[in-house]
Amino acid sequence: MGQCETLISVEIFHWPVLCRMRDGRQGVLMKSVKNLILWIFLFLFTTGSLWGAAEIKPGKLTPADKCPVCGMFVAKYPDFVAQIVFKDGDGEFFDGVKDLMKYYFDLVKYNPSKKSGDIAGIFVTDYYNLKLTDGLAAWYVVGSDVYGPMGKELVPFQDEDAAKEFKVDHKGASILSFKDITPELIKTLDQ
Repeated sequence: MGQCETLISVEIFHWPVLCRMRDGRQGVLMKSVKNLILWIFLFLFTTGSLWGAAEIKPGKLTPADKCPVCGMFVAKYPDFVAQIVFKDGDGEFFDGVKDLMKYYFDLVKYNPSKKSGDIAGIFVTDYYNLKLTDGLAAWYVVGSDVYGPMGKELVPFQDEDAAKEFKVDHKGASILSFKDITPELIKTLDQ
């Protein structure tokens, strides 16, 4: 069988792909087209992040960044830094999870141009390793003897076992996931 010179028609969903042979006959070139489609699918599947599914990363804190809730310079308190990143690339830094949650629960007050659907990521500083971690997946100890820059604080951990250890060591009252934190709880931290 000879090689195809030109493609006459392509029916991707019905598979027959016809081509004209050098000697004028028509042939079906199914195997290589199926392979090509398979490779294209694999490429698109494995590089999906190129089309908007990119991982959200925290922004870079500067000495000029102020907490939009209390006005404190956040860089002075690196052990408690928290951040909200918006889909448009904007973001806010906070001097602790408590102020981040105040902002989160009252976005209309602090940033009327944004909605909760505009939030792309939330980051908090893990108490033990001091690295920013996904705030939505973190564990938070409430009621411990560890205070943040604004007093009583939600102390975040990437790992639930670390949160349990901290709770015991620092007389914590409870461990919460992000979805368990409420505006009412945040109000109690200011009392």
